[in-house]
This record gives sequence, C-alpha cells and structure tokens, in this order.
Amino acid sequence: MELMDYIIGDALILVPALWIVGALIKHAFAKVPNWTIPFVLLVLGIGGAMGLMGPSVESVVQGILVTGAAVLGNQMMKQGAEAKNQG
Repeated sequence: MELMDYIIGDALILVPALWIVGALIKHAFAKVPNWTIPFVLLVLGIGGAMGLMGPSVESVVQGILVTGAAVLGNQMMKQGAEAKNQG
C-alpha cells in the first residue's frame, strides 16, 4: 500500500498547496527556523482538510496524511538533488 491510497481525492489538492506554502514560508520569512515549517504545514493541512470535509476525525487524519505527503515529497526532491550533486 502507498500513502496515496489512504488520501481521499478531495484532499489531494492540499498536497501541492502545502508544498507551495512551505516554499513560500522558507523563502519569504528567512527568520522562521526550518524545523517549524512542518508544524505550520500540519496546522494548515488539518485546517484545509476540515475546510473541505467538515470537522471530523477523518478530516484530521486526512490533514495529517496530506501534510506528510507534502513534506515527504519535498524531502525526496531535496535529498535526491543533493545526492545527484555529490555523486
């Protein structure tokens, strides 16, 4: 099973949205420590999922999953680029 098997279709739009918001936070607010960005994205992901699906346990879980997918995707791209430059 893949992570994307657990994310419902309506919540998928949040993955690229969170990725973009994370990049904006990183580049526009240089004083924000990098370690805080995933936590900010988690709050936004849960809020976005609740906005799409209404307040429920399922929407909280979807928010966590979309945030995880966005952060994981970002880290895979970043570390893949670093490995390519080293090797």
